[in-house]
Amino acid sequence: MTDTPARAPVSGVKRIELTLRALVLGCLLAVVFTAANTYLGLKVGLTFASAIPAAVISMAILRMFKDSTIWENMTVQTVASVGGAMSSIIFVLPGLVMVGWWLEFPFWESVLICVFGGVLGVTFSIPLRRALVVDAGLPYPEGVAAAEVLTVGSRGAEQTESAVRENASGLWVVIWGSIVSAGYALLVAGRVFAGEAARFVKLPASLGGGATGIGFGMQFALLGAGHLIGLSVGLAQLFGLILAWGIAVPILTSPETIAWLTANGIPSIATTLPAGVGAEELATTVWRREVRFMGAGVIGVAAIWTLIKLSGPLIGGLTSALAANRRRQSGEVLDRTEQDIPINIVAGLSVACLIGIGFILAWFAQGNPTLASSTALLVGGGLIYVVFIGFAVAAICGYMAGLIGSSNSPVSGVGILAIVIASVLMLGVLALAGLPADPSVVAFALIVTSVVFAVAVIANDNLQDLKTGQLVQATPWRQQTALIVGVVAGAVVIPLILNLLNKAFGFEGGPVGIADEPLAAPQATLISALARGVIGGDLRWDLIGLGAAIGVVIIVLDAVLNGATRGRMKLPPLAVGIGFYLPAAVTTMLVVGAVCGWVYDKAIKNTRFADVGRRMGVLLASGLIVGESLFLVMTAGVIVSTGNDAPFAMLPEGSTWPAMLAGIAAFAVLTLMLYGWVRNRSAKV
Repeated sequence: MTDTPARAPVSGVKRIELTLRALVLGCLLAVVFTAANTYLGLKVGLTFASAIPAAVISMAILRMFKDSTIWENMTVQTVASVGGAMSSIIFVLPGLVMVGWWLEFPFWESVLICVFGGVLGVTFSIPLRRALVVDAGLPYPEGVAAAEVLTVGSRGAEQTESAVRENASGLWVVIWGSIVSAGYALLVAGRVFAGEAARFVKLPASLGGGATGIGFGMQFALLGAGHLIGLSVGLAQLFGLILAWGIAVPILTSPETIAWLTANGIPSIATTLPAGVGAEELATTVWRREVRFMGAGVIGVAAIWTLIKLSGPLIGGLTSALAANRRRQSGEVLDRTEQDIPINIVAGLSVACLIGIGFILAWFAQGNPTLASSTALLVGGGLIYVVFIGFAVAAICGYMAGLIGSSNSPVSGVGILAIVIASVLMLGVLALAGLPADPSVVAFALIVTSVVFAVAVIANDNLQDLKTGQLVQATPWRQQTALIVGVVAGAVVIPLILNLLNKAFGFEGGPVGIADEPLAAPQATLISALARGVIGGDLRWDLIGLGAAIGVVIIVLDAVLNGATRGRMKLPPLAVGIGFYLPAAVTTMLVVGAVCGWVYDKAIKNTRFADVGRRMGVLLASGLIVGESLFLVMTAGVIVSTGNDAPFAMLPEGSTWPAMLAGIAAFAVLTLMLYGWVRNRSAKV
């Protein structure tokens, strides 16, 4: 396959690329996007790619400097993007609070886990750049889109008057999207609107008599996230939702199933609940304690399938990097656009990070009586695990980012696979050392998995950014340096935000927050449950196995659909698995957002401003996410500082139905108005 031809965006312009002002601005934006993504990930289990909004904001600010260039804007975008991506570590790290090992997030330990793992994500992805970015012919949707935005909006990039107007309009779209979503979130916090509309029922006997429900999370952050994931992934999540709430939950909660399970001595959470329990408690308990583990099986199989398909690119990437290093050592001068950080420096950075990780693991083991006697075994095994599994997941996530985009890449599946493998290996260590399985073993497995997950999420974002750099003819080693700066910027912010949200709201299964509205943190909840289940010996392998079987069927269906429709229809198995374990209200609104984005794109498809309109739609979605997320992070700060669990309450509790109806109406009207406004702005560019 041939790669997308590199652009020549600037001629006769002095190359200004890796500058102090670009790094500072990138770090400031990284703080904003990391905070937004941290809240969104803990609330709904999804994060968004921040490259495009970061690029738009950068171009608007750096336009004040007459010598700013497209490459400098790209540096800002790279730092901000990777900093925001670093927030995905919250898919694992809160598990240490959920299992009761941490009461809060120790600053330096949390930062160093993120930094060492994140820098390894950069160094592990460098050998893959040529194979996955240059030679593989992967679409890299977000990387290509970011390059388009930079090309039309940066000074000297053959810039037209319409490009200048688009850049200015794009910034206002982000701002107003943020204001509307934050304003709506304020009214929800004030109890004027309900944040969710849900209905649970017990089905009639003719349909089995089980319980089920449906809901809508009326949050503009979810709407924006749905727009970004696209229709194919959204419908796949809907399919997972139907499998979970339309089939699995009703069957597992039906009186006949409960009676049969009881008679045959098969464990089921439904058999432990009191008779006459309400439909909501019955359905949500069964989904949370059983059905989500089926989703884990689906995701695990999908991630393994991806690894199998990636064996060729993995070998090719490493071979290409070693060949380039031999050419460099022989005295050959590589073209500027082919100059990565030299492989010996990459190796040195990797070794330094591994030494740091070894110290963290040794410090943890020495501080726990159960593990202290086996410190050398645990540290050695942990480092081997990080090297081999870390490089594998870097390749998986990098490839999937190139195929379907960073936002849709299988980091959840990677986390699930990583914790299961780590927990099984810990059982082996326990057997060798004759140690008991206590909470410190679970915590050690979570720390090692956190490092691997940091590798995964950074590699997931890095290759997307490197694709942008290739298209605008950036210098790879300078961009890779910016990536490392972004890792540090994001890592410093994460424990601060996590502690704030933990004190204000709490996490599901962890200590109660002031507001006692625990954040679901779906991935962290599932991953910590898997660790406890594997090490404690009570994991429901039957449910995971059933999910794995469903995953195999979905992989076959995806292949059939893809072949029959020549790629026009797909059923991404990972997205189906996500539909299993995200709360129904979250998945439903994500699907609504995906449909809204599809309708909007289709409505402008044949207009003269179709390309501009699509970019504006992405900026609107990003603004919706940023506004609500930052408002709720600010709310957490107010709750902690005042001790008031509802600091913005305007109405007393109890007005559920009026607030729900008002919220639905206002949400629908504002959504129509926003998309109509963005369409009109796009037409005027």
